[in-house]
Amino acid sequence: MKIKIKTEALLALLLASASAVFAGPIESTETDNSKEAPPPMVKSWCETPKPFEIRVYIPGWLAGVEGNSGVKGVVSHADVRFDELFQHLTHVPILFGVDVRYQRWEFFGDVIHEELSTSVALRGLLFTTANLHIKTTLAETFLGYRLINCDKASLTLFTGIRYNYTDLDLGIRDNGDARLRRLRELLGIPGKLNATGSTDWVDPVVGARARVKLWKAVTFYAEGDVGGFDANGDSAYEIQRVGNTLARVPVSSSDWSYQIQGGLEIQVTRRIWSQIGWRYFKYDYASGGFSNKTALNGPILQSGINF
Repeated sequence: MKIKIKTEALLALLLASASAVFAGPIESTETDNSKEAPPPMVKSWCETPKPFEIRVYIPGWLAGVEGNSGVKGVVSHADVRFDELFQHLTHVPILFGVDVRYQRWEFFGDVIHEELSTSVALRGLLFTTANLHIKTTLAETFLGYRLINCDKASLTLFTGIRYNYTDLDLGIRDNGDARLRRLRELLGIPGKLNATGSTDWVDPVVGARARVKLWKAVTFYAEGDVGGFDANGDSAYEIQRVGNTLARVPVSSSDWSYQIQGGLEIQVTRRIWSQIGWRYFKYDYASGGFSNKTALNGPILQSGINF
């Protein structure tokens, strides 16, 4: 009996050992997460752009001129559309622009000089016409701060100054009107019917600009500003008809300007970009015998380089 019991115990022990050998290691019911890959990071919509950037460009603005301008009180009306500009330009326009950004701070500006000649009307004065040669210079410099500073979108508030220069030369045609003698007296002109002169002034400016990336290489941009704020307002006058004669009449002085522009920017290569859009700039300036109440209006076709 004892031998039989021992034999059965030995067989049970051998069977248990065989099961352990062939079954392999015992798996743990606990999960070990120490070697699992971390969950993927969600990409932020607002990725910060590189901290420093320089953009140099040639602002190709085909700016037509429309409105009233005056020198020594003689006011004329000009209307040169942008598609007629090359017929009236007397010199090649001077154009240059630069844009520097460090983190959220931006410094930018441009210089534009344009000269053109056209025939203008003096209907309200002598019912005659004149040849107008006008030189216009804009030099702007601004300091801005980005409220939104993302690679896909940005919003900048800026302030700065705008230098304005206007030179006018009016060659009035003699149509036999007897009042032309009175006009020469008012202008201090001994014989020729020419009124010439120039003026310049500096305006404070505030504005905003924004950019939104529409696609990998296409960005929409927009910018607007207001300047002047009557900072250079003084006294002004015009030569007008009073009855059958001409007289120097006081008028309200003013010094305001505003502009708006926008369009698409295309990144042609890694460093070269081009813009196509529209720009509108409006003067409302009258001081002394000078007045400039014209609008520069036309398409933008310009290119630049990133650094």
